[in-house]
Amino acid sequence: MPDSDTQYLSVGSGESRRRIALLHDRGRAPGLIWLPGFNSDMVSTKASALSGWAREKGFACTRFDYSGHGQSEGRLEEGTIGRWLEEARAVFSQATQGPVIVVGSSMGGYIALLLLRQLMAEAPQEAERIEALVLIAPAWDMTEDLMWRQFPEEVKRTITEKGVWLRPSDYGEPYPITRGLIEDGRKHLLGSTPWNPGRPVHILHGLLDPDVPWEHTLDLESSLAGDWTRVSAVPDGDHRLSRPEDIELLLGVVEQLASGRDQQG
Repeated sequence: MPDSDTQYLSVGSGESRRRIALLHDRGRAPGLIWLPGFNSDMVSTKASALSGWAREKGFACTRFDYSGHGQSEGRLEEGTIGRWLEEARAVFSQATQGPVIVVGSSMGGYIALLLLRQLMAEAPQEAERIEALVLIAPAWDMTEDLMWRQFPEEVKRTITEKGVWLRPSDYGEPYPITRGLIEDGRKHLLGSTPWNPGRPVHILHGLLDPDVPWEHTLDLESSLAGDWTRVSAVPDGDHRLSRPEDIELLLGVVEQLASGRDQQG
């Protein structure tokens, strides 16, 4: 059931037009924007904790659901990295103002990196509003590196011939991996070519993560130039990093970045 404060933003045009659900709390800068993971939503444990902390501290905070997720329109089977990136950019541009810290979990971390890179290339002034990224087990290049290259030939054949494969999940019902998701993902790969994010990037990653290998974050760290990146390993942490101690770590990082801005200002 939608929250009483849920707002909606239209993204796209024609047949691709969809309504994106979002929750926005006004407050001081830097504002926070939460980018959820694949098959997650804006009222998850970490998202709710971040929103509650922001409200307590007086910071603005924006959360939203990708199409096919949570309270937004669409079906998960229709989703692609490009489609969700378009939605993240629309929410960032239309629902936030001033300096922002982008916090992304799993696929949300990937979308956060793509959003920053796209804005730096296409809208530098908008990109300047992003003061920092906080990434939780970022599943960058996930459709290729974490999905396609890991799938056995039988699964690849099913996706290619039937257009969809239902992937078993430890977190609930099986979810669809479509040919469209894989093919579109190849248009949005970060790859191993170094690039400079130009602002702090703080990554949190559990060493017991069964979904995004720790080494995947080390590869990302090595590809981000400019000495902006810091990584916090959680020795007994899983993929979600949703335990109280994990959330405390997350909020501590966000607070450090936000207060660092205050000290600079």
